[in-house]
Amino acid sequence: MVFVLAVVAGLGDFIGGLLPLHPRARNISVRYMLALAAGVVVAAAFFELLPEANIEANWLFVGMGFFTYYLMEKGLELHACGERECSARGTSWITVVGMASDNILDGIGIGVGFAVNPLLGIIITLAVVAHEVPQGMVTTAIMREAGYKLNRIIATLIFAAALYPAGVAISGFVPQSFIPMAVAFVAGVFIYVGAAALLTEAHRRFDVRVLATVMLGAVLALGLRFLG
Repeated sequence: MVFVLAVVAGLGDFIGGLLPLHPRARNISVRYMLALAAGVVVAAAFFELLPEANIEANWLFVGMGFFTYYLMEKGLELHACGERECSARGTSWITVVGMASDNILDGIGIGVGFAVNPLLGIIITLAVVAHEVPQGMVTTAIMREAGYKLNRIIATLIFAAALYPAGVAISGFVPQSFIPMAVAFVAGVFIYVGAAALLTEAHRRFDVRVLATVMLGAVLALGLRFLG
């Protein structure tokens, strides 16, 4: 079952990457997708992951998850740009690798969440799909701008999708006593992804509809907890 969830997450990334290749899908507003994803991901971290993480004992791992992802993302941008300033989303292949590498962390999150509670694994998967669909679109857009051919774009999307089952497989080696720490770590990652990355992109210009979409995502995530 847990590997089925990993495949679902991978399909979200893959299908998101295919959307920009379809002429009718190119007018999709990514801002609202990012806003919905931000609400779902942040709410999943606060309402689902943190309550399962024994936060009083594992608060340090929340910060470690947040800053590990921050350093990974910004470190790759530094590698791509050198010491000069540049656009945060350049067309370097390193950017694409960085955007795909977080899929392993997401896969681990799905695996450890499922180990705690199958419903938690499902909610984490939904949060992952929510933010990976727009990320897949951005990955394809970057590669097209960089001049990559269609077959290479498809191969990259397949590789990125395959990293979710790899992450789930890695989660199987996490000792039972370490699972709350891993959940806390993933919560920190989700807080960074939702608040620092997705919300920043969605709110480049103020729009009350973006704000409402963020809150809709949060309500959806919270609703799943009550349904559970």
